[in-house]
Amino acid sequence: MRAFFFGLGYSSLAVVQAIRVGSHTVNISGTVRTPDKADRLTDQGLSAHVFDGTAPGATLVPDLRAATHVILSIAPGEAGDPALIQHRADLDAAENLEWLCYYSTVGVYGDFGGAWIDETAPLVPRNDRSDRRVAAEQAWRDYAAERGVPLCILRLAGIYGPGRSTFDKLADGTARRVIKPGQVFNRIHVEDIGRITALAADARLEGTLNLADDEPAPPQDLVTYAAGLMGVEPPPEVPFEQAEFTPMQKSFYKDNKRVSNAAIKRALGIELLYPNYRQSLDAIWETMP
Repeated sequence: MRAFFFGLGYSSLAVVQAIRVGSHTVNISGTVRTPDKADRLTDQGLSAHVFDGTAPGATLVPDLRAATHVILSIAPGEAGDPALIQHRADLDAAENLEWLCYYSTVGVYGDFGGAWIDETAPLVPRNDRSDRRVAAEQAWRDYAAERGVPLCILRLAGIYGPGRSTFDKLADGTARRVIKPGQVFNRIHVEDIGRITALAADARLEGTLNLADDEPAPPQDLVTYAAGLMGVEPPPEVPFEQAEFTPMQKSFYKDNKRVSNAAIKRALGIELLYPNYRQSLDAIWETMP
């Protein structure tokens, strides 16, 4: 396996870890936005290239053209997916390409009033970010069909894990318990993203699949539970109508749905490492200094 990641960020590095602990002989390369991060990852044995999406990456072409597996983790811009815009010809030239994986978002579904949905639900995105994701999904389907290469689109729920959890928000004073009756959010632990992507890569899994945990939950419940583990008082409850939000924060509350993960578990014959927020937060807490 020669894996190339467009976007060696939080989720992709969890995939790298999962691949490395498996029984793989693997070469891993990918892109980051800054030279400093490229240097840090190179020191960790990765071949990291600077690519900010606005122009072709100056050094990545040989690694991309040698790739067997390409994982795409860069958000699309107004013009479309940066990897496809800037490096389509190099993907075309990747003669040994066996598998593509695109990270999308459950935001493409829009609002379902808290009801359970699966991959058959209609897409009714509620903001420009999700509109762009829908277009990018289709662009990659079209490309994969032209190449005759299997494509796995993983629609990710809200990502959290060590260093990016409710504990960090409680510690820095940004955690809030905003109460909007009936509101739930869908989440996924970053280690489950890593493990499932690695398994999907081995299987050359194809199709569009949700990746969320088993238990969508109200956001305030995580704050209360994490505060209990920390032994601190949770912040006071604030009614949704009185809470101050940035436009992006407020947009998340426009979507209310419970996203089923049954299809991905069935496709790979697995259960999640962290099926709910309590087990996720317990595990994160155990890793904290």
